Amino acid sequence: RCMALSTLVLVGETKEWAPQIAERAKALSMNGGFEKGADLGPVISPQAKERIEGLIASAEKEGATILLDGRGQKPEKYPNGNWVGPTIIANVTPDMTCYKEEIFGPVLVCLNVPTLDDAIALINKNEYGNGVACFTTNGATATRFQKEVEAGQVGINVPIPVPLPMFSFTGNKKSVAGGGANTFYGKPGIQFYTQQKTVTSFWSGADAGSSKASVNMPTQS
Repeated sequence: RCMALSTLVLVGETKEWAPQIAERAKALSMNGGFEKGADLGPVISPQAKERIEGLIASAEKEGATILLDGRGQKPEKYPNGNWVGPTIIANVTPDMTCYKEEIFGPVLVCLNVPTLDDAIALINKNEYGNGVACFTTNGATATRFQKEVEAGQVGINVPIPVPLPMFSFTGNKKSVAGGGANTFYGKPGIQFYTQQKTVTSFWSGADAGSSKASVNMPTQS
């Protein structure tokens, strides 16, 4: 899914969940995309694989912790594919390359912040604002998050924050066409393909010649 969120912000004590997330990811089945039971297929090209593995290596070099390393993995049936296994990178900071660049691969980068305030500030500081999700059992937390966060598509306990097509694709900031263009579908999509016309007119009561309907052929004298 193109809108599957690839950055996890762990608030407070939830940073202790990272090893459990890595264990869940490790259990994913990596196989050909049409094979029964496959959870994860190959990436699109050798160049994509090389780029993803380079970003994983950069995270390790810059001080992050590789909890689950997908480099070098391959299923027996397809040994020559462009394979990158599930990868979890913990203790990431906003200045790291793996956070600043979108990876486009099966890699989850995990950042730690102490409070909800810090989480919202971190998200809003990013120059992009396509989608974000908050997982919580607290309604007040959810309400505050959805009001204050600057991303255009917000999920509450929903991992992929994209609504049905009657709503627009509302990426903000530099997300979507470089400037928050939200003309993909929904009402803004109709407006995008609509040529508008404005007519300004004035009628005087003195111009009304008759109050009765006329069926005469109009002529010019």
